[in-house]
Amino acid sequence: MSRNRRNSGNWDVASVILVAILALGAINALKSHVGNVIATPSASSVPSVTTPDAKAMLAKLNALKTLSSEPNTPGYQRGCRTGQACSFGAAWSDNTSAPDGHNGCGTRDDVLREQMSDVKLKSGRRCIVVAGTLNDPYTGKTIHFAKADASAVQIDHIAPLAYVWRLGANTWTQAQRNAYANDTATVLLAVDGPANEAKGDSGPSQWMPANKAFACTYATKFTAVLVKYQLPVPLADKAALTRAFATC
Repeated sequence: MSRNRRNSGNWDVASVILVAILALGAINALKSHVGNVIATPSASSVPSVTTPDAKAMLAKLNALKTLSSEPNTPGYQRGCRTGQACSFGAAWSDNTSAPDGHNGCGTRDDVLREQMSDVKLKSGRRCIVVAGTLNDPYTGKTIHFAKADASAVQIDHIAPLAYVWRLGANTWTQAQRNAYANDTATVLLAVDGPANEAKGDSGPSQWMPANKAFACTYATKFTAVLVKYQLPVPLADKAALTRAFATC
């Protein structure tokens, strides 16, 4: 091999190393600008329910105490300002015995981080979610979430707070209600904001997701909440859930 060809080879190696160094620097600079990116799958944020799981949960639904109608239980107030009842504690509190409690992050950010894909965190912070992608279970659409438009993705209590208050949560301790309101494992779901607002505090007989493909999963999750927290089910809601289970 000639001396010139050896020198040319050396220059090629040096060029590759230089390009790699520059690329690494660019990546680090980008990370410092937009924050950490959490590698998450692009699949639906809510796993589908298998037929055996649905059948098992339907059996549990049928074992629940049934009410002829939904009770009218006064006293519920979500607000925590002076003079308000603060029935389920401060919104998205980390200071509860719920799953993810005392992890240093607010409950809303816990749910966004766990249920969205392509999650981006605020630079230098391990909790605050600033962007991500939600495959919304209630509408079936894809939402590209940005913190600047935070209301586009809301956190739904599958069995709403006012609803469970009427079914018996009014008799729980304050600590039990606080834990319910922040239960990321069973109660909470990241969803389309307008769909959540349309649902309000309705039970299944008054509201079901527009996304029919989610009916089985919704019925399974709703029933799981009632079972875990030993709540009764109004007859009309039991009928609506049973119809949803028939789609599984």
